[in-house]
Amino acid sequence: MQIGRYKLESPVICAPMAGVTDRPFRQMARKWGAALAVSEMLSSNPDLWHTEKSRNRMDHSGESGIRAVQIAGSEPELMAKAAQHNVAQGAQIVDINMGCPAKKVNKKLAGSALMKDPDLIESIVTAVVNAVDVPVTLKMRTGWAPDNRNGVDIARRIANRGIQALTVHGRTRACAYRGQAEYDTIRAIKQAVDIPVIANGDIVSAQQARQVMDYTGADAIMIGRGAQGRPWLFEQTAHHLKTGKELPDPPLHKQMQVLLNHVQALHDFYGPVKGLRIARKHVGWFVEPFDQPRKFRVTFNSIETEHQQLAEIAAFYKSILS
Repeated sequence: MQIGRYKLESPVICAPMAGVTDRPFRQMARKWGAALAVSEMLSSNPDLWHTEKSRNRMDHSGESGIRAVQIAGSEPELMAKAAQHNVAQGAQIVDINMGCPAKKVNKKLAGSALMKDPDLIESIVTAVVNAVDVPVTLKMRTGWAPDNRNGVDIARRIANRGIQALTVHGRTRACAYRGQAEYDTIRAIKQAVDIPVIANGDIVSAQQARQVMDYTGADAIMIGRGAQGRPWLFEQTAHHLKTGKELPDPPLHKQMQVLLNHVQALHDFYGPVKGLRIARKHVGWFVEPFDQPRKFRVTFNSIETEHQQLAEIAAFYKSILS
């Protein structure tokens, strides 16, 4: 899989997820086999670039691999400036967000709200591509609503405007994350354009990734929520796509160490207060298969010190292993 000048080691990509794919998560995803991990969505509004949230999202210091940054907005000039700003901060690929269904994004006519305005999409793409000398990609949905799947038309419009790869989530904006992702539209888009197409939506196993790639003809797979608490899904998928063989989940003692390392990385990145709070959801994802009554998670979410968080994680896994 090639994105502009960059050749990916495998066709397995970590999706950008707001509040999730910060630098510690991207590093973990790449360590576990993601050929590319795209940053959280960044606003094109320059007034927000110096907030703590934006500074954290722009932080790629010491980061390995290709640095891909996603930007969101609805004004071509501001999107172009946001692309330039992030390239100056070290971004090597700029991704345009046209897939987020969140109301706070859509009410500003950004994200998947842009699916209603193909002419504006063309203007944004042209402005961003002309503003930077790095590859520009775009993530979209299949359409605005189930009765208005205009993804094929939009893909055709932008494919010849310099976009280097196109990711398609198999739902419309109206669907948000409800129901099942559909891959017929992704298949139709792949057949309609000559640029690389990446399939996204409900990929929760290596076998499913293979089925989706075979059905759609996509060049790569993008995994998001399926890897929350299971970062080894990237490695399992890459291995299965390459060899046809399946890798088991890591043993529990290794899963424990992965989680301990990730929580420590969150503490180091965000500091003692914010790091504690953000770690809670990640721990919840990791331990969910073993904590159906949620007793551990309820207790864990009341912990107020870094050391105790790490100690309780270790104790919980050791209780499972014993």
